[in-house]
Formats: sequence, structure tokens, C-alpha cells
Amino acid sequence: MLITIVIISKPVIADSANDENTQTNTSGSNTNITGGYESTTTTTYEDGATNTTTSTSTTTSSSTGSDIPVNSANSPSYSSMSQDVCSMGVSGSVSTLGFGASVGKHIRDLNCERIKLSKVLYDYGMKVAAVSILCQDERVFEAMLMAGTPCPFEGKIGKDAMEQWITYDVERPDYDTYVKKLETRSKIDEELAEIARQEEAKRIAEENAIKLAETIHDEKIEIIEEEEIIEKSVIKIHD
Repeated sequence: MLITIVIISKPVIADSANDENTQTNTSGSNTNITGGYESTTTTTYEDGATNTTTSTSTTTSSSTGSDIPVNSANSPSYSSMSQDVCSMGVSGSVSTLGFGASVGKHIRDLNCERIKLSKVLYDYGMKVAAVSILCQDERVFEAMLMAGTPCPFEGKIGKDAMEQWITYDVERPDYDTYVKKLETRSKIDEELAEIARQEEAKRIAEENAIKLAETIHDEKIEIIEEEEIIEKSVIKIHD
């Protein structure tokens, strides 16, 4: 719009030639202001000014059923059915949109089986066998050693069994722990041996110092005695 106004506007021209206004001042300066000013502004709109605003809002909501939560998946239950078994049940479930699953299984409890077998063997009068099957557990094996009653080894008990366990230590159920324990004890033994060597060296040094002091003392006494003898001899000669 501004560009159009600038283009169609006519320039303003000051023309003093056609102006009949005359000013005369005899005592001061004369200022003649003339002009045939003409200013024309034409603004033409073909269709006028129209401002139209249209706002349309449409909301559509639909559901196909896929976004509706499904029923929860229930984990299968486990029942021992009052049977004397060493087993436990483990189950789990998961559910998502449109899908749900659950699983479950039985796991053997080996520690429970070991205890029950030991009880049965003991009831049959097989006490050594009952202890032997319990000794398959690392905790029982170590407890038996700490108590001074090592676990049986192929029919041998007591000290004979202990010798066999030392000879064939790789068959121990606590072999890994046993090796770490030996390494730790070896380091401690080396430290104790070093302390013992230092104390022994200190003791020997103290003994040598005492012996040296005694020797010096004895030598001083001998020197004094010799000097006394010499003095006595000199006195006799003088007499």
C-alpha cells in the first residue's frame, strides 16, 4: 500500500513566479513566501478491504479395543500334595497390551535331599555313611575338622582320614576355600618368622654386647692387678 501511494502521488512544487504575494520591509529583511502547492492522494481499492477469519475445530475419538488393558496373567500355583519330596516351585508371569504369559517349574533342593538321605542311613544303623553324606557339604566338612573329628575317607576315620585328606586335598569339598586359607596362613607364617628372626637378632646383639662389656671389665681388672704388682715390685727394689 505504501509503494502504491508513493507511485501515484504528485510531487509538490513551489512556484514563486505565479505568486502575487509581495512583502516589503523598509527597515529589515524581506521574506517572500510564495507557492502554488498541490497535493493529491488517490487510493483506489477494487473490491474494498475484507478481513475474513475462519476457525474450524474437529475432535474425533475412536477405540479399536487394542488400548484396553488385558486381564492380569496369574502365575501357576505349586503344591507339594503332602508328599515327602525336596522340591520347590518357582513361577512368574507377565502381561502387556494384548498379550499375557505365565511360566512355572520345580527345582530340586539338594541340601534337603542330603539331610533326608542322612536320616535314612542313620535309621538303618549306618552312622559313618550318614556322616559321610553330610560331609559332602562344605560347611559340615569344615565344622568336622574344627571339632577335631575329620570326615571319613574311604573307610578311614580319625587321624588316618585326616592324613588322606591332606594327601588328596583336591577331593575336599572345600578345596577352593582350603587353598585360599593356606595362602593366607603362609603369608602370616612368613610375617611371624620375620618377626622371630628380628627378635633373635636383637637378642644375640644384646648378648654379644653384654659379653663384650664383661670382657672389657675383666681386662680392666687384670690391668689394674698387673699395675699393683708392678708397684709392689718397685717398692721392694727401692727398699
